[in-house]
Amino acid sequence: MPSASTTACQISCYVRTLNEERRIGEVIAAAQKICAEVIIVDSGSVDGTRAIAKGLGARFINQPWLGNGRQKRAGEDAAKHDWILDIDADEVVSDTLADEIRKAFQSEPSPGTLFSLNVATAPPFGKPWIGFGGARRVKLYNKSYIRQPDHAAWDQLDIPKGASIIALKEPLIHYSFADAAHLMRKQNRVSTVRANETKLKPIGYLRARILFGYPIYFLRNYVQRGMFRGGVYGFVVAAIAAQNRWLKDVKMYEIHRMGDNNS
Repeated sequence: MPSASTTACQISCYVRTLNEERRIGEVIAAAQKICAEVIIVDSGSVDGTRAIAKGLGARFINQPWLGNGRQKRAGEDAAKHDWILDIDADEVVSDTLADEIRKAFQSEPSPGTLFSLNVATAPPFGKPWIGFGGARRVKLYNKSYIRQPDHAAWDQLDIPKGASIIALKEPLIHYSFADAAHLMRKQNRVSTVRANETKLKPIGYLRARILFGYPIYFLRNYVQRGMFRGGVYGFVVAAIAAQNRWLKDVKMYEIHRMGDNNS
């Protein structure tokens, strides 16, 4: 893979962290190839995250957890530049993506332009999944035009109708899990947050999804998103992702039942 030049653009990158020493150094160093500043929005790390970040010249902000979207807004508020790159503590800007962003910013885009990134999952073993199993997310934007949601659970931009979106081709490498147990812990936490922070579905609807939804969720991941191309880990990730979606239904059903008992 060719090396990117080290010329940074007038872009601020924020990263939310909590005990992310496993990969945060690589994340920061890769983002610094294209961003004029990297901001670490930390919610109480007790490992080496702070020392690694400061050692690499990133700005480190102590911010008690506000919720998914609100924590990102704290990063936006701290940013010196209007152009924002939103990445997680396990997402690494590839050299080819840095080059692609640099070319796009040779003449600064209009503030209303949004850039969607090709987020490619990297399994614990083997090469990143390029062209399947990942996601496309708008993660490069101008905060004078759009902001992250003021929400505890939701942390994806609400794209205005008719917005101009440029789809970048090169990958943002997502090292989303160290092993299956790590992925299951993450998904269990995510399903709890989403069950508690999103609008409660009718209990009859939830019963039906609990009884019949899991195979549908699995097939969407395994077939529609192409995870069958990922071998054993493709099957594993499809199954755990389906479980995460199914657990949200179960947890919302339990919220209903606990409310009934309390009343």
